[in-house]
Amino acid sequence: MNEPHSSDPRAEWGAVISMGLGVFGLVTSEFLPASLLTPMAADLGITEGMAGQAVTATAIFGLLTSLLLSTVIRNADRRNVLLVLSTFLIASNLLVAFAPNLPLLLLGRVLLGIALGGFWTMSTALAMRLVPEKSVPRALSIIFAGVSGATVLAAPVGSFLGEVIGWRSVFLIAAALGLLALIVQFATVPKLAATGRSSLKTIGDVLTRPSVGLGMIAVTFVFTGHFAFFTYIRPFLETVTQVDIGTVSIILLGFGIANFAGTFLAGPLVARSLRLTMIASPLLMGLLGTGLVLSGTVTAPTAAMVAIWGFAFGIVPVAWSTWLTRTTPDQAETAGGLLVAGINLAIATGAAAGGAIFDAAGATSVFMASSITLLAATALILLAVRRPRRTMATA
Repeated sequence: MNEPHSSDPRAEWGAVISMGLGVFGLVTSEFLPASLLTPMAADLGITEGMAGQAVTATAIFGLLTSLLLSTVIRNADRRNVLLVLSTFLIASNLLVAFAPNLPLLLLGRVLLGIALGGFWTMSTALAMRLVPEKSVPRALSIIFAGVSGATVLAAPVGSFLGEVIGWRSVFLIAAALGLLALIVQFATVPKLAATGRSSLKTIGDVLTRPSVGLGMIAVTFVFTGHFAFFTYIRPFLETVTQVDIGTVSIILLGFGIANFAGTFLAGPLVARSLRLTMIASPLLMGLLGTGLVLSGTVTAPTAAMVAIWGFAFGIVPVAWSTWLTRTTPDQAETAGGLLVAGINLAIATGAAAGGAIFDAAGATSVFMASSITLLAATALILLAVRRPRRTMATA
């Protein structure tokens, strides 16, 4: 589907901000299990590995939604679709907060997966319609600020509040964040009639473009390695580094702040060299994974490496979104769906494989597998992302 830029010189910044709020609520909900995995597992009477499948369920349905959404909603007003997705976010967190068992917990996370997959599929295309072309980078930075804000707050605040008020109450707060986003979206997002046409055939057409297919495999590897690490960071800190919950929260806060810094600096780094930035981030994360395996029992270097990892990962979404706009600018919604599908496949794989490895061999083995995956991703990027050409823009 070819999404045109807004022809109206009046940018809909209120709508853009409402999308940033939606992202904040969605990503906060997505990240909460990483900081609440231990109490969730204990309360439901399951292992941390089983509880980690809450991340897997979200990712699987995010993947399916991202692939099918553009075809399913081809004639729907995008405003209405956005409001439905925000309603799913609220329902998801309410289901998780009151879940008495694993199946209902997973059902709640399925709804979150649909909301996440749908939102990210439409986000770039909607930004292109809400503001004039010259303002699209600024609009995208506001939307990505929701990701950074959630990364800074979700893990450390979630782990802290989980100890104070219980993990279920934390998910109730997340539901309230979703309600706030829904109200602001209802008030600010204009009608956005469907434009162009999209079908499953379009997905194949985009994938067969030069470097796109291999690039999607590469980004899948990057996110697989990251989420194998991030889903099981708290158990690693508790069982390997052996720190208390207060220290866990501080380390996760360091990760979040560094991630925000990475997102903030990603723009200048990408402008200097997109290809080098895309290669350097997973390479650094892979080396850090090995470092955590070797010295993860010592608190200070562990905290430093986790923070540097957060910085490196903060660059990743901005770099890959930029790559996507340069390789498939005429198919923003379809290509965005493919990127989201690859990321969600990665999250599902990272969480599922990480859970199996964790239950069988412990957190250190999870981090080693994460490191190997990220180094493999680096090699794939070297092949997929060519040196600057006109279609990629001069870095």
